Amino acid sequence: MTDIIQHNKYVELKYRVVDAKSGQVLTAVDFPLGYVHGVNDVLSSQVMAELEGRAVGDAITVELDSNTLFGSRDESLVVTDYIENVPEEYREVGTTILMENEQGETKTFLVTRVDEKTVTIDGNNPLCGRDVVFELEILSVRDATEAEVAAGGKVEMPPAVTGMKSVSL
Repeated sequence: MTDIIQHNKYVELKYRVVDAKSGQVLTAVDFPLGYVHGVNDVLSSQVMAELEGRAVGDAITVELDSNTLFGSRDESLVVTDYIENVPEEYREVGTTILMENEQGETKTFLVTRVDEKTVTIDGNNPLCGRDVVFELEILSVRDATEAEVAAGGKVEMPPAVTGMKSVSL
């Protein structure tokens, strides 16, 4: 009998996120992404609901409005500064910067533009304002172990180290 995706099943899948208008692949996860269904919602609730009841080999597409997922684009989260005011390690497009406000809350910004005079960073989710399609392929479905349910995903065992002498300090 084929296992289907339901609560407490360990699932591995791969997916792509495609811009619905241009067809451009925005993100691709080709290595197996593993999680315990109903315990660890690694993707949006709409995608997780579409996975429910599916089996190994199923390929599905789910259209999403990113504004619903991430909210509307907020231009106050886009900051441009003179390049000399920006540390050198942040002067490359695609670099992520973790920023903290006065309340200690953190937010990730992405360097989106660099020219001879300025650097622009953007705190909006890169999918904001786009209609996207998730294309998913289910690679495996099985009962999750108790440890996987507790962790929400696969539990990796540390490597066995042999031949080491114990030293007390």
